[in-house]
Amino acid sequence: MLELVLAGGWLMSPIVLCSVLSLAIIIERGWTLRRQRVLPSGVVEKVSAWARQRELDRKHIESLRQSSPLGRVLAAALDNRDRAREVVKEAVEDTGRHVVHDLERFLNTLGTIAGITPLLGLLGTVIGMIKVFSAIMEAGVGDPAPLAGGISEALLTTAAGLTVAIPSYFFYRYYRGKVRAYVVGMEQQALDLINTIEHGNRELRRSELGWG
Repeated sequence: MLELVLAGGWLMSPIVLCSVLSLAIIIERGWTLRRQRVLPSGVVEKVSAWARQRELDRKHIESLRQSSPLGRVLAAALDNRDRAREVVKEAVEDTGRHVVHDLERFLNTLGTIAGITPLLGLLGTVIGMIKVFSAIMEAGVGDPAPLAGGISEALLTTAAGLTVAIPSYFFYRYYRGKVRAYVVGMEQQALDLINTIEHGNRELRRSELGWG
């Protein structure tokens, strides 16, 4: 492996660096974007239980906000639960944008790596071919060693760039889609929770007025 890196020329260094950075981001985002961490189960049920027990105070809402990205979105809905539905929806969407920003951390870097590594490989190809033609001009085509060296450098950098770019682009798109799906799910759960609380409040008022 080291021989291949050395044979690829100096452009292999940034490509290898990009590969290490890409792998680190892929592993870190894979761990961070686990469903149980972003959308933990049982949160909505727990908040609904707080509502039934009249425990939706500032302390409980703040603990919910700190618990998970889903908790942040639900807390935004709960903070505005006594306002008009349009206000609640706007607050949920605004918080959702902030959650997206946090969940997409490092993904722009991963996308940049997917974009620049093929260009680095292409640059290596161009440099390798320049070396080939320079060798032909100096020594003709009788000695194949300089020609083989330049062609090898061109092919190695191209292959290395594509090897890094393809999985980087795949995971960039995969994680972006995963984040979008998470946020849509969080917003829907927040609005469903508000509907549940509003329904419970109406039933409670009817019961207190003796209409039930």
